[in-house]
Amino acid sequence: MLCFNYSSPKSITSTCRRKTPGPVPITEAQLKATFKSFDVNKDGRLSKEELRNAFASLGAYIPRWRANRGLSLADGNGDGYVSDDELDDLVQYAMKYGYTIG
Repeated sequence: MLCFNYSSPKSITSTCRRKTPGPVPITEAQLKATFKSFDVNKDGRLSKEELRNAFASLGAYIPRWRANRGLSLADGNGDGYVSDDELDDLVQYAMKYGYTIG
């Protein structure tokens, strides 16, 4: 692709400045899949440490705090874990913070 170099109208360069796409907001489905991927022991529930690792992978500023807060909001039965049944509450909590892909 040829582009005009506007600082010198008579010259032509072989490269152009292209806008690179910015980060794309993560969807609820992608966020849910991300959380599920951090269930390392495959017991169907997320521990506080698994949540911390998930929030760290999402780029949370203070992932341990975010995990504690997410756990306290999503853990409906108070067992200290986020189960599959409670995962939607965690996803809704995390969606408020605008995590992105890319």
